[in-house]
Amino acid sequence: MATFSSALITTNSLTCVGFSSLRSQLVAALVLVALVGLLRPAHEQPSGHGLFGLARAEKVSFEYVEPLDENNIITSSFLVRLNGEHEPQRAHAIAKRNGYVNLGQVGNSKTDYHFHHPNLKIRTKRSVSHIKQLKRDPDIRHAIQQTGFKRDKRGFKSIPAEISGTEVASKLVDPQHHHTSGLPSIEHSHDRLLAENHNNNNINQLNVDGHKSTPAKVTNNTNVDPTDPYFKYQWPLKNVGQNGGKPNLDLNVEAAWAQGYTGKNVTTAIMDDGVDYMHLDLRENYNAKASFDFSSNDQFPYPRYTDDWFNSHGTRCAGEVASKRDNGICGVGIAYDSKVAGIRMLDQPYMTDIIEANSMSHEPNLIDIYSASWGPTDNGKTVDGPRNATMHAIVRGVNDGRNGKGSIYVWASGDGGSDDDCNCDGYAASMWTISINSAINTGENAHYDESCSSTLASTFSNGAKDPHTGVATTDLYDRCTQTHSGTSAAAPEAAAVYALALEANPNLTWRDIQHLTVLTSKRNSLYDGKGRFNWQVNGVGLEYNHLFGYGVLDAGAMVSLAKDWKTVPSRYHCDAGVLSGAYPIPTDNSLVMTIDTEACKGTGSEVNYIEHVQAIITLNSTRRGDLVIHLTSPMGTRSMILNRRPFDDDNKNGFVRWPFMTTHTWGENPRGTWKLEVKFYSEQDAKDNAAFFDKNRPESKTNENNQNTSISGSPALATSGTPPSSANLTAANATKPIVQSGFVKEWRLMIHGTSEPPYKNLVANDVKSKLAIVKKAHGF
Repeated sequence: MATFSSALITTNSLTCVGFSSLRSQLVAALVLVALVGLLRPAHEQPSGHGLFGLARAEKVSFEYVEPLDENNIITSSFLVRLNGEHEPQRAHAIAKRNGYVNLGQVGNSKTDYHFHHPNLKIRTKRSVSHIKQLKRDPDIRHAIQQTGFKRDKRGFKSIPAEISGTEVASKLVDPQHHHTSGLPSIEHSHDRLLAENHNNNNINQLNVDGHKSTPAKVTNNTNVDPTDPYFKYQWPLKNVGQNGGKPNLDLNVEAAWAQGYTGKNVTTAIMDDGVDYMHLDLRENYNAKASFDFSSNDQFPYPRYTDDWFNSHGTRCAGEVASKRDNGICGVGIAYDSKVAGIRMLDQPYMTDIIEANSMSHEPNLIDIYSASWGPTDNGKTVDGPRNATMHAIVRGVNDGRNGKGSIYVWASGDGGSDDDCNCDGYAASMWTISINSAINTGENAHYDESCSSTLASTFSNGAKDPHTGVATTDLYDRCTQTHSGTSAAAPEAAAVYALALEANPNLTWRDIQHLTVLTSKRNSLYDGKGRFNWQVNGVGLEYNHLFGYGVLDAGAMVSLAKDWKTVPSRYHCDAGVLSGAYPIPTDNSLVMTIDTEACKGTGSEVNYIEHVQAIITLNSTRRGDLVIHLTSPMGTRSMILNRRPFDDDNKNGFVRWPFMTTHTWGENPRGTWKLEVKFYSEQDAKDNAAFFDKNRPESKTNENNQNTSISGSPALATSGTPPSSANLTAANATKPIVQSGFVKEWRLMIHGTSEPPYKNLVANDVKSKLAIVKKAHGF
């Protein structure tokens, strides 16, 4: 047991430090890309797009990364990197002579191909002989047999009426009318047949207001409410207090519509279990050319039929974005004149790196926004993220997508609740994605919301009092639903708001969208129902919250600012310092480590105005789930970059160069002392939380930053309020508490942002606006 109450480790300013080669035990390819910036000049092109200035994603190291938290399934697919660029026909020939079938390029790379061996069965160990055979070919540089892993849809699947009697859905027309839609014929005929049998048997018909819904004449008048029958249930679009909600707590989309923006000429891809593109409320806005089915490897991403409607997820997400207006069917999409593409990639026994990479790089100049309502399992114990090819694809997307302006990736932050932390999700915690959390119709966080310093903003999911106050949207087979929920529902709402902004200004880069999100999101009435996370103010006056990021998206404010937006300056990436060794984590106190930095001042990587900060950490401990980590900036902003996760019993893997990310220091000056605090969640923390939630206890008073109390001489830590696990306190059949121990082996501080003031060319007409507040803090 440590004999000291706290430890203080410091280092002087370090800039542009070199970095050793990565090891195969890294848990996510996100780290690979994050560290590439240390190996080459970290300056982007003047357009301001493309993280780390990578002209091509191929610059990233190519190395297989093992997931730490799952049992691997080894597939018959191989990611093969050829020596030099080859045309597909040449790749076909190379595959054929080795007994493989070439299924095409991976992630739009001209060197990476998907080879499939038709006679190789799924196994639990890699086939060394097959890998050696491929590597012997003079045209092949690398060959990696693909691992199958698990990815889960986010959100709470509702059960249709024929099973539960509660789902609100509607059959609107004779299913034979589908065949006049003019859309591509569906190849999954068995699925379509089962669906039509469902309809022919008159299952689950619904009368809306006592009348059968039929298509109505489109009025498209943005000055009046939509006439769609489910619009009255769409409180995230217009909250008038229905179902006990708080009036005006919504996305303010009518203000965007009133300015004439409805999503025209913008396409959002729904990466999910398929899209019912024959749905009468979606088919006119379906972009077939931008769609693909990577689960079945064809051009028809129609959902596979299941009796429990499990594959309704993508169709529901699509309706939130682009349901037609004033056609008498279901509700209205937030960007109802935009297009949706279906990318079916979630409906197979397991996920692979190739499927993810191809999905996130599909038609990058046709697709503007990729919306993802899925991720690693939200079980409070998984630490996982993108693999190599997927990170290649994402980096290539932000570099080259949208004809150089950068693809926009929107991610659901996760549904693990207070027992999880989305900084353990390498997708939601990525700098290249926009992580979106949710709130319910009263402004409270949903019970499944995760706290996370990487969350940028929030939208809405289900309501507080009634299961039918979820998100009203399209459902399978021309039906409608009111019960779409989870952060699955939140991400497409954000994607749709971004579609409105892109119509207002098609020149916005992927970074511009993030800046607009920070500057126009509103605190409104959002609050933590458990009282854990108060709203705080960062060093330049921006309000943020560990649950909601910078607040709820405001579509009207975003498009208004987007119209006259000036692209932000070039982005730089500063390796601000590193501490390596074996620093013990005290059992009953905090390990405090500091790095003093000049933020690469005077070099080609100088950062003066922060966008993202990463603490890349390697550590192990007796119980990973009891660790709580905070990062404090030189301007005093304290981010909880890891919350306690009571179900995470790991005592072997820990974190290996895992990039914990925070957005809370946005706009701040990075120079000075950064402080990392690492501690174990303790019995005392549990007692303090129990006292806090005691109904008979007088209301606690805290200062603005919620940091006014101390435990054993260390700063108090924001915690989840969940009682500590038995593993933390007492071993099975034992009477003495377990003595926690662990070591931080490395902490590397990476600061990403601009050298020039990002908003110096923007005019702040409202002196109370966030833009005005930040410009004043920046001296403009």
